[in-house]
Amino acid sequence: MGQTIAQKIFAAHLRDEPFPGTYVLDLDRVLCHEITTPVAIADLEWRGKDRVFDPLKIKAVIDHVTPAKDSKTAIQGKILREWAKRHDIPDFFDIGQNGVCHAIFPEKGFIRPGYTVIMGDSHTCTHGAFGAFAAGVGTTDLEVGILKGVCAFRKPESILVNITGTLGEHVYSKDVILHIIHLLGVNGATDHVIEFRGPVVDALSMDARMTLSNMAIEAGGTCGICLPDQVTVDYLWPFISDEYASKAAALADFQKWHSDADAEYARVLDVDVTDLEPQVTYDYKPDCVKPARQMAGTPVDQIYIGTCTNGRLEDLRQAADILKGRKLAPNVRGILSPASPKIFREAMDEGILGVFMDAGFCVTNPTCGACLGMSCGVLAPGESCAATSNRNFQGRMGQGGMVYLMSPSTAAASGIKGTITDPRDL
Repeated sequence: MGQTIAQKIFAAHLRDEPFPGTYVLDLDRVLCHEITTPVAIADLEWRGKDRVFDPLKIKAVIDHVTPAKDSKTAIQGKILREWAKRHDIPDFFDIGQNGVCHAIFPEKGFIRPGYTVIMGDSHTCTHGAFGAFAAGVGTTDLEVGILKGVCAFRKPESILVNITGTLGEHVYSKDVILHIIHLLGVNGATDHVIEFRGPVVDALSMDARMTLSNMAIEAGGTCGICLPDQVTVDYLWPFISDEYASKAAALADFQKWHSDADAEYARVLDVDVTDLEPQVTYDYKPDCVKPARQMAGTPVDQIYIGTCTNGRLEDLRQAADILKGRKLAPNVRGILSPASPKIFREAMDEGILGVFMDAGFCVTNPTCGACLGMSCGVLAPGESCAATSNRNFQGRMGQGGMVYLMSPSTAAASGIKGTITDPRDL
């Protein structure tokens, strides 16, 4: 019987099987940020185990509230900063060099096909876009990962999502993943890896694949994963060119992680996106999804473009195409947060930031702040936001606020009209 990509990665990293169906894996990367890691650091110190298994395999960033907004968040940053210095962790990204974790770590070349990756952040599944097994974990697992370089997981059952057809005008990977979450439900992939396959995925950029993988957790998935291919090789080539004689050699090596033709899946979901329209969430669950036209006229107070889901250069270009020569509606405030300094600079060099500012947007530094209602765009009770983020839970961006999830293109169109708007209707 053949193996899925997840099963192959598990087999290659297996350290122990203490119980039937429980696998202890060696880790290639332990990622850290200032919200969840300080708790793990403090507990390790309290236990007299203030050590790291390998400073080169640990990557850390201050990204959720940056710069600090109060004494508490300043203390969190200080704990992470001093810990990274104490253990000589070279890849620590402080204020000025920092970006949203799930954007800056891939663009630094830290994630590779076949890797095992953990972080104390539920959207760690983003990194599965590279053909890696990447999962968000709790504090205890994060501590063990930092100390020992291992993590325990259940047997990797997979759901194959085969995406076919042709994406229409102003329909993007965000619309695709919202539609898939609607089909699966918020618990439909619990304890499963979602393997995204098909000609539509093959044609997507790495930016777009990261959007797909990022929201696997919203259907309950442990990880969202894409098979590594030429697109992956091209993205990683600046970081792997010394390891391979050619791109063809790299591609041949990466293909060892492809799922076998006779691999078995817990479920197969075929999705034809030919007639898919721009999608928008309603209510307070990410599987509450409708075509944007069915939500047309719903007023919004704020537009938020950024996050680990849709804050990359490709996303900013899509929104700028809609915004160019237009202004936000008088009742709407717009916030743009490019996901990393590199993306910020590229958007500035291309004139994209100017387009946003001319439209009336506030452009902030890279930060996660507004996405989880901590800074740089928190909603007041009764307000609503058209957001390119990944969660619309009640109170997510501020107590009493409503979040409508959508693509950058749809968010930009909604900002111009002041109500939820299908970008094709402008």
